[in-house]
Amino acid sequence: MELEEKEKAQIRISVRNLVEFVMRSGDIDNRRSQAPDQAMQEGGRIHRMIQRRMGADYHAEVALRHRYETEEYVVIIEGRADGIIDGTETSPATVDEIKGTYQELKKIKGAYAVHLAQAKCYAYIYAAKNELKEMNVRMTYCNMDTEELKYFHSEYTFPELKEWFDDLLIQYRKWTDFEFHWKKERQQSIKSLSFPFPYREGQKDLVTYVYQSIYHKKKLFIEAPTGVGKTISTVFPAVKAMGEGMGDRIFYLTAKTITRTVADDTFQLLREKGLQMKSVILTAKDKICFMEETECNPEYCPYAKGHYDRINEAIYDLLTKSDNFGRTVIEQYAMAHRVCPFELCLDMSLFSDAVICDYNYVFDPHVYLKRFFSDGVSGEYIFLIDEAHNLVERGREMYSAVLCKEDFLRLKKSVAAIDSKIEHYLEKCNKELLLLKRECTDYKIEEYISPFVLDLQKLGGAMETYLEEHDGHGEVHNGEVREEILEFYFAVSHFLDIYERVDDNYVVYSQLCEDGSFLLKLFCVNPSLNLKECMKKGRSTVLFSATLLPIQYYKSLLGGDAEDYEVYAKSVFDPERKALFIGSDVTSRYARRTEDEYYNIASYIYEIVKNRHGNYMIFFPSHAFLQKVYGIFEAEFMDKGPIECILQEDRMDEQEREEFLNRFSWNDNCDFSEAIQMDIEMEEDKSLLGFCVLGGIFSEGIDLKNDSLIGAMIVGTGLPLVCNEREILKDYFDERGGSGFDYAYRYPGMNKVLQAAGRVIRTAEDVGIVALLDDRFLGRVYQKMFPREWEHFEVVTEKNVARRVERFWDGWL
Repeated sequence: MELEEKEKAQIRISVRNLVEFVMRSGDIDNRRSQAPDQAMQEGGRIHRMIQRRMGADYHAEVALRHRYETEEYVVIIEGRADGIIDGTETSPATVDEIKGTYQELKKIKGAYAVHLAQAKCYAYIYAAKNELKEMNVRMTYCNMDTEELKYFHSEYTFPELKEWFDDLLIQYRKWTDFEFHWKKERQQSIKSLSFPFPYREGQKDLVTYVYQSIYHKKKLFIEAPTGVGKTISTVFPAVKAMGEGMGDRIFYLTAKTITRTVADDTFQLLREKGLQMKSVILTAKDKICFMEETECNPEYCPYAKGHYDRINEAIYDLLTKSDNFGRTVIEQYAMAHRVCPFELCLDMSLFSDAVICDYNYVFDPHVYLKRFFSDGVSGEYIFLIDEAHNLVERGREMYSAVLCKEDFLRLKKSVAAIDSKIEHYLEKCNKELLLLKRECTDYKIEEYISPFVLDLQKLGGAMETYLEEHDGHGEVHNGEVREEILEFYFAVSHFLDIYERVDDNYVVYSQLCEDGSFLLKLFCVNPSLNLKECMKKGRSTVLFSATLLPIQYYKSLLGGDAEDYEVYAKSVFDPERKALFIGSDVTSRYARRTEDEYYNIASYIYEIVKNRHGNYMIFFPSHAFLQKVYGIFEAEFMDKGPIECILQEDRMDEQEREEFLNRFSWNDNCDFSEAIQMDIEMEEDKSLLGFCVLGGIFSEGIDLKNDSLIGAMIVGTGLPLVCNEREILKDYFDERGGSGFDYAYRYPGMNKVLQAAGRVIRTAEDVGIVALLDDRFLGRVYQKMFPREWEHFEVVTEKNVARRVERFWDGWL
């Protein structure tokens, strides 16, 4: 629901949300609902195919809007009917609602209640608008495998539709009443809200840029160095824009839990300054689920049983008692009302002014919040995308799909004695993959995979039929097999959905892996178009990061248009408090990876740390490289001074990561409200060296302030390892007139370097050094990518670096 300031306040709700919110009841039971829900594809190929077959009297994708007047406000109900068929002298006009499914149509005995209710809403709205006395509804179910159609027809008089529709709105009335009064308070509080701090240099300009971008309905790309206060500088103007009617909901999107916490703290700070705003943090199901296994069925989970009978009461209770719907509060109310905490979390987003969540809730084609981004209805949403440099690879992942030949054989063996139809289509798919495999020596760009896709569609239909007929109730022996089928069904559905998106932004390739397995991948090399389509669902998008360089590279891959804005925010840190050194006689080039070069790097590390005790991190191109240098450092340099080394392991769980970071805590008085809490004191008479992997878990998203980290050494330029996908990226962008090597290797590598270097100076009081240990950084092509804060640097050698570092520290003692 969204509020607009006009003659009367307006509250908007989509037909989909209205129907689903009012009509839900019973249990959460994914054994019955999960598979069909995946297959009930709204929009896409099936809709277009059916709509094209219709005659001139058929109107596709008809936008419908209805005003429902109350004493104080107007409710705007809107949606998009799949089709409207003109009436004749003998037959009323008909609303056509299309649903695609892999389910056998003979299994569908009647229209699903929620689907029919949605169609009846459209029928009423259309009849009211055109003053019609009667309306017909046609539910069209299409098997996505055979393209067979099945219809269910209903006839209604206008008074019948009006009575039913009015009752639906009456049931929803307490929610719109609450929404109206709350948003009235919210708007008033925003108008009196002031920026909570004295503006830093350049910060007011940044706030203005964000506000103007929202005003003009543009995208804004911000290179925001550490210290500019990017969170408050984007959230505050977005909130002020809402107060002027230029936005109804803020989506704060990020890839990391820690930055979600920072955003939550920012909204809480503004609430303490008088802002009336409700916010929710969306927590992943596997993290917030109360049960050991995230098995959503009422026989296993007491929170799933009867969930929909209790959920609306839980929502209203929480809505009227709190403004901050964080994980702890969600868990508390879910436990008290015995409802699923994950579903409660999602439902609270409908009543939140700000939604803090992972990228996938807006961009992922299977996870996105349908309650906001379906039905063809866009909202006055403001998207704030933090750490936006991560969205390039995440976008590629979300819009790509892969299937492995061995998985077909594995499932075939499991279902052999259970379902011959699934077994048959698994074998057919396997044979098609075998044909592709025989022509592949390493990897191969595939131009034609239609025969495989056709068999895959039939396999999807066979699996869905099985899942419908075996819903898990009372099944003991075949329960594990059903789960195996269900999991593979989702993989197949995802592949088929992505296949419908394949265009010039994709490369389809097959690959023979080192372990002998064979895969087929739909690789989204350029996610720009898919991301842009999602951003069109809102009013404005602000993308920001401390490492959004080169900004044109990110603009081209993150959905930017030529007319969109870009800003380089000014760093507020004193450049004299950081020294940047570049080693001129050291490199990580493959051709120079010898024992002598490893020794040279180890010597560099010692020379840099020997005259100033403290905490340092050294970032290496790989674990193998790290181990080589560490072995030499341990043998040759450890006994020359009070030095302790800790190593990032190949795989570290959350506790091990926290223990690693805790070693870098310098004192208990550091303010870690924006990062990880660290409380172990270190002795000042020795040095702690953390050997880490560049681009790994410790090179981004950690906030070691004050003396917790006084130096970072970065070995190499961060170039990703040469692999098939990187070469595909290189070739793709070369063919389109771009610099393929830059797009595939150099730019992603430099981003890792910038992120690692950014760990050192986190506050205006910090002092530290950054050493780039690779002579390639002296080349013009790399220095063109340096941020403005790196304008001044010193070129050093292994022989003189100790003196240069000591001279810098002498200036701060």
